Amino acid sequence: MSNRSRILIADDHNLVAELCRKLLESEFEVVAVVADGRALVRAAAELKPDVIVLDVAMPILNGLDAGRQAKTALPSVKLVYLTMNPDPEIAAEAFARGASGYLLKTCASSEMVQAVREVLQGKTYLSRALSRNDIDCLRWQQKEMVAECERLTDRQREVLQLLAEGKVMKEIGAILKMTARTVAYHKYRIMQVLGAKTNAELVKYAVRNHIVSA
Repeated sequence: MSNRSRILIADDHNLVAELCRKLLESEFEVVAVVADGRALVRAAAELKPDVIVLDVAMPILNGLDAGRQAKTALPSVKLVYLTMNPDPEIAAEAFARGASGYLLKTCASSEMVQAVREVLQGKTYLSRALSRNDIDCLRWQQKEMVAECERLTDRQREVLQLLAEGKVMKEIGAILKMTARTVAYHKYRIMQVLGAKTNAELVKYAVRNHIVSA
């Protein structure tokens, strides 16, 4: 058996995912590459990686929610976000949800390898293109962000993302393994909790709270 650290890669862009694999596999054991957040959660539970390299914006289940679920199941796993999004608020939210690293896809390949090495040593890593002062400042303001995240259950956030992606009740039911009637009930409860009256309001909330990308 290999004693190299085990890496799971999650990105819905095949080219990016394969480049990450090639970059990391010379030093680490890449145990799987997946393309959506639900596949990430399943693979993490089955393969128990040491590090998950994941994007923020992914279909079916976004990276922030998928990462949190994986971290809940595997508290020791390290999350390294690799994203095009330089928004310090999203980086701060990622760290609030248990991330160990946050990298931009514009980073040098050596920086990505360095980030994985450092998180395996128990350190945190922030892309050189971002300001640590901005992130630290925002992390002090996390109470509001965390409270907003907790307004909806994990299942409600999953349903909301799929609704915001334009999927119909039957499709959502098939993905989440529930009846269309149960999906409709979840949607009703989501609208109640958020005070939303229309689907457009649900989509706006999902975008504003990083459940789906704009």
